[in-house]
Amino acid sequence: MMRRLYHWVLRWAETPYGVSALFAIAFIESSFFPIPPDVLLIALSFSLPKKAFRYAAICTAGSVLGGMFGWLIGLKFYDTVGIRIIAALHYEKEFALVQSYYAKNAFLYILLAAFTPIPYKVFTIGAGVCHIPLPVLILSSILGRAGRFFMVSASIYFFGPRIKPFIEKYLNWATALLALLAILGFLAIRFLK
Repeated sequence: MMRRLYHWVLRWAETPYGVSALFAIAFIESSFFPIPPDVLLIALSFSLPKKAFRYAAICTAGSVLGGMFGWLIGLKFYDTVGIRIIAALHYEKEFALVQSYYAKNAFLYILLAAFTPIPYKVFTIGAGVCHIPLPVLILSSILGRAGRFFMVSASIYFFGPRIKPFIEKYLNWATALLALLAILGFLAIRFLK
């Protein structure tokens, strides 16, 4: 089923509705859909590299708004809808960890989830359940999602088709490495104070 969903997302790049689909998929992935919008973002950016940054902005906007929807699900509808989403995606263990993460530093953990392959939807729904202030979710989501999507688009814009095998093979590793560097930067700043 996941492979069929993946190909369904990818097919939107070949239609005149690719940009609208990018926004919609970014929106729903942030709250309940299992396939990341990066798949369509990459396909659209390769088809028209000059519009890669525009696609990244659309993807970011859809994702942040979808994250706000996930927050609303967690805040108002967790017992009826949210719990079913988490169970359907088999994220029960991850969701149980979110509360302890938020007790430490909600902003940092949402930022990391927004930037890395960590399931972002678990963190958006969890933010609502844990009553994380909406501005914290929005700011950390904008920074994390924009960082991720603009990194992909910039790679395609500046390096063209020769970067495609690298992105397809190492996107998750590259974002994880950048997230680790960001954490080390935060720790260094805290340590130097």
